[in-house]
Amino acid sequence: MDWLTTVDHKKIGILYLLAGGLFFLIGGIEAILIRIQLMQPKLDFVSAETFNELITMHGTTMIFLAVMPIIFALMNAIIPLQIGARDVAFPFLNALGFWTFFFGGVLLNLSWVIGGAPDAGWTSYMPLASNTYSNTHGVDFYSIGLQIAGIGTLLGGINFLVTIINMRAPGMSFMRMPMFTWAVFITSALILFAFPAITVGLVLLTFDRLFGANFFEVANGGNAVLWEHIFWIFGHPEVYILIVPAFGIISEVISTFSRKRLFGYSSMVFATILIGFLGFMVWAHHMFTAGLGPVANALFSIATMLIAVPTGIKIFNWLFTLWGGQLTFNTSSLFAIGFIPTFVMGGVTGVMLASAPADFQYHDSYFVVAHFHYVIVGGLVLGLFSGLHYWWPKMFGRLLNETLGRLTFWTFFIGFHLTFFVQHFLGLMGMPRRVFTYLPNQGFDTLNLISSIGAFLMGVGTIIFLLNITITARKPKDAANDPWGDGRTLEWTIPSPAPEHNFTQIPLVRGLDAYWKEKVAGNKEMPASEPIGPIHMPSASIIPFLMSVGLFIAGFGFMFAKDEFASSFVGMLFNNYIVAIIGLLITFGGMFCRSVFDDHGWHIEPEDLEDKGVKA
Repeated sequence: MDWLTTVDHKKIGILYLLAGGLFFLIGGIEAILIRIQLMQPKLDFVSAETFNELITMHGTTMIFLAVMPIIFALMNAIIPLQIGARDVAFPFLNALGFWTFFFGGVLLNLSWVIGGAPDAGWTSYMPLASNTYSNTHGVDFYSIGLQIAGIGTLLGGINFLVTIINMRAPGMSFMRMPMFTWAVFITSALILFAFPAITVGLVLLTFDRLFGANFFEVANGGNAVLWEHIFWIFGHPEVYILIVPAFGIISEVISTFSRKRLFGYSSMVFATILIGFLGFMVWAHHMFTAGLGPVANALFSIATMLIAVPTGIKIFNWLFTLWGGQLTFNTSSLFAIGFIPTFVMGGVTGVMLASAPADFQYHDSYFVVAHFHYVIVGGLVLGLFSGLHYWWPKMFGRLLNETLGRLTFWTFFIGFHLTFFVQHFLGLMGMPRRVFTYLPNQGFDTLNLISSIGAFLMGVGTIIFLLNITITARKPKDAANDPWGDGRTLEWTIPSPAPEHNFTQIPLVRGLDAYWKEKVAGNKEMPASEPIGPIHMPSASIIPFLMSVGLFIAGFGFMFAKDEFASSFVGMLFNNYIVAIIGLLITFGGMFCRSVFDDHGWHIEPEDLEDKGVKA
């Protein structure tokens, strides 16, 4: 019950990590099934229909339900600690954000057992996603599940924007914020502007499919290219929503394990802001072959090449931070150092794809698949592994096993390059993406086999990581406040795991890398900005969980409203929208209760401040 009702940002971070980890495993299994099917020519390990469902669900699950929540897990666990706050600005909203994301993800994955998974690709292009070509409920699960999950992401983005703007410790000006906090700040702004676009698109798609609207139905006067615009005007910023937090993680890790201040901090900040800004101006580079014409193609081509400049600045900043530093090689820093060349390779192929005439050749080939995975897996996932190893003691009070950690790194890293490096060449040889099999003797056979072996290695790396977590979880919580000894930011000034109230006294920040500055001055801890006194805490609440259950039920109600059922009673409930109305009543009832009943929270008195750790 404690976990169902919690509004504590640290526990919500752990919930995000568990849910994201579960969906990451599901998405990984889907990827391995795809690679088994493509290991050899003309295999029939899965059918063409199942293959379409697998690639759709793999992409959708990984992007929306796996890496996003793991990013949110680190945001929740670390950001309030880094800025010296006791919680996020809206703890209730934080819980609601998690539960809506979770139930949206569960709804989407239930499609495997109820009526078939979506099969129109993770981009769900029209007219493939229309009733004409996808006549099961698969795409309905996609559109409704992602709408519910998207509410959670949007709430999270707004919450962290307000938290970072309003709740920084005294003395922490914007240009004294840690780089990870900056990255999350930019990411949250991107979420705020990008997610409404996909929400509108999914609502229109739902209306097309369930209520016979004609937004994208070409035969009835709709426009299929409109969906592409709506999807990518969200979809490209989404790539930066994913990668910018990884940039922040890498900046923290490299700085800590080089025992140096991040080189060119202010240029890093402005480069990140510029990436966020330009990220909204490049969406049509996904549509060079859609026939927008030479002027549009040229403009989007130039904008796409421009975005390489701030990204390049970041790469040099990391290299110069490493240069001459006292490097510590552990799992976290290995992932961070491995990130840099891998991400550069992804970026270089991105510049190749940014050239519209060249893109005509690469488009819909495995070259694009390789580029995308080099950025998202070689960039983001390596960044997340680095961040998880780095902040694990702060979240759980235990250091992960270093030997198993290094084994995770080498198996995953080698497996990753084996899988995706050869796919560049498969694409250049003409192997199309999203095709469930291929004929022998076209030069694809060996490279596909290598790619599949690499995918198994990545799977092994993930299993070793899970093993590491399991073994470590049995050990006592003995991590020091600053287990790495070189912590630079505020989260390393408090016990591991953090107590319920985070800071007994809100710290006073006197410069960039606040904790490091105090260490250099010979101080053992941060100066306080307030005397010890009672600490106000938000109350736990079951309402976020119930509101999300309501949306989950309503989603089913709308989806199956036109189906025929064996039982006339069940048919009556669904066909008259009674199920949908019940679900919405639960959600709006929760909103009503939250609005009408005033909850003033509770206080931790000074004498109770000892031993209030998160019992995770």
